[in-house]
Amino acid sequence: QVQLVESGGGLVQAGGSLRLSCAASGRTFSTFSRYAMGWFRQAPGKEREFVATISRWSGGSTYYADSVKGRFTISRDNAKNTVYLQMNSLKPEDTAVYHCAAGSYYNDYSTFASWGQGTQVTVSS
Repeated sequence: QVQLVESGGGLVQAGGSLRLSCAASGRTFSTFSRYAMGWFRQAPGKEREFVATISRWSGGSTYYADSVKGRFTISRDNAKNTVYLQMNSLKPEDTAVYHCAAGSYYNDYSTFASWGQGTQVTVSS
C-alpha cells in the first residue's frame, strides 16, 4: 500500500493561490505510476467531497468537480512520485482539509483507498 504525505496548505485571502503537493513514500518508487491519484476535501460538519483526479501512467485524463473546474488543476510527476493541485482564484468555500489518495480508476473515486493525513487550506474573505 502506498503512503502519502500532503503539504502546501496554509492561509490565503480570497482570490489567491496555493499549490498542494502529495508525495508518495515507502515502496512506491517503481509503482506510483500504476495508481490513479486524486484530491478530496472535507470541511467541518460536511462530508468528504471529491475535488479532482488524474489517471495513472502519464496522467492523460483528468476529472474535476464542477465547483473547482476552471480554477484548480491536478497534475502528476511520476519521476518524483508526486501529485499536485494548483488552486487559483480561491474562495472561502474552498476552506477544508485537503487529502490526497491513490486509487484504481480516475473516473471512479470509490476505488480510492490509500489516504494521506491531509493539509489545511483556509481562505479568508
